[in-house]
Amino acid sequence: MGKCKTVAALLALPLTMACASAALAAPGDPVKVGEGLTLDPIVDGRLRWENVTTPTLDADAVTLRLRAGAELKHSSGLAFLAEAEGTLAIVDHYNAFAFPIADTQRRPGFAVVADPMNIELNRIQLQYKSKPLTLTVGRQRINLDDQRFVGSVGWRQNEQTFDAGRVEASLGPVSLDGTFATAQRTILGFDAGPRLAYDGKFWFLGAGVKQGPVQAKAFAYLLDYNPAEQVGTLAAPNADTQTYGVRVTAALPLAGKTKVNLAASYARQSDWKQNPANYAVSYLAGEAGLALANGFGATAGYEKLGGNGTRAFQTPMATLHKFNGWADLFLTTPAAGLEDWYGGVTWKFAQVKALPGLNAAVTYHRFESDAGSVHYGNEWDASLGFKLGRANLLAKYANYNADKFSVDTAKFWLQLELAY
Repeated sequence: MGKCKTVAALLALPLTMACASAALAAPGDPVKVGEGLTLDPIVDGRLRWENVTTPTLDADAVTLRLRAGAELKHSSGLAFLAEAEGTLAIVDHYNAFAFPIADTQRRPGFAVVADPMNIELNRIQLQYKSKPLTLTVGRQRINLDDQRFVGSVGWRQNEQTFDAGRVEASLGPVSLDGTFATAQRTILGFDAGPRLAYDGKFWFLGAGVKQGPVQAKAFAYLLDYNPAEQVGTLAAPNADTQTYGVRVTAALPLAGKTKVNLAASYARQSDWKQNPANYAVSYLAGEAGLALANGFGATAGYEKLGGNGTRAFQTPMATLHKFNGWADLFLTTPAAGLEDWYGGVTWKFAQVKALPGLNAAVTYHRFESDAGSVHYGNEWDASLGFKLGRANLLAKYANYNADKFSVDTAKFWLQLELAY
């Protein structure tokens, strides 16, 4: 009871602040500061309690993440953005680092919660934007498609960003997207030693076309890490890779507001540059979803990250928490690969006026190996969220039942997020 009271009190403080700040400008409301010049402040906070339970290790983490900055825009399309980020561990009964390192945040007596205390310059970028063209240079957030290959890892308190130059262009139904990055700024913070950032030459390339409700995109991801990053620092042992693939999505309207959402992806990954292995593995994903006008939705899907027993398909720059279960047991693909069969339902309760945005979701996963017919276990995930003023409240739960991989793991989150 004492733990719950502490968490409740911590959540109540920013909630009170949110209810008392109704007069503040909403996020994205810039203030005019000169002729053709506006300033858009960036202030957001996230308070979260994460509880982890396993047969041998438990964890309790109460962390507070704050971001502050501003974007200065000119009517010509030029903009400059700078943003700092800091994370404070209020309750630190958790292991912030899953790898050996001489730091006080490495607490092997607790389960891992990858939210170390940290202060950093999260983003600093110069951008030019017009209708057909966007150019961005500097430390920036990059989320590509469904974030399966490149993402900001937004679920964790410290965001992943990239030191990069990016070009986005559109010509009628055709879109082009190219990024060259020299550093991957990880979620692990300045106490993580060499894992704070990985240097190298990274290319993210995409070309797409839209025809009616159907979008198709071809992509290439070329990862060439510096040699110093290859030795004992990366989660994936086959770090340098070349990945080529295609993704197709469609949103097909049915009667009324009912829609069928479809997505399919295929990719082939192989060794590249300094990767000593000689291999090639495939990625395959397909998903079908039904969205009804009354707020009910259902989704079923399959995802395969190929493996041959020695090497497996890896996506070390992805927002991995979005995939293969919220318990995060498969952040690194096992050598025998991974097959994830999943299905879920969602509800949006628009009729509950007292809790705007009230929504719930439940998803089931069944995990198998790609090679060797090994059952990796099953997982249930569930969430409940709603809004109260500018506050977004969220409760999430993940329960992984192990078979021939890892151990039974349960995780629970209670989160409050504010943005101004």
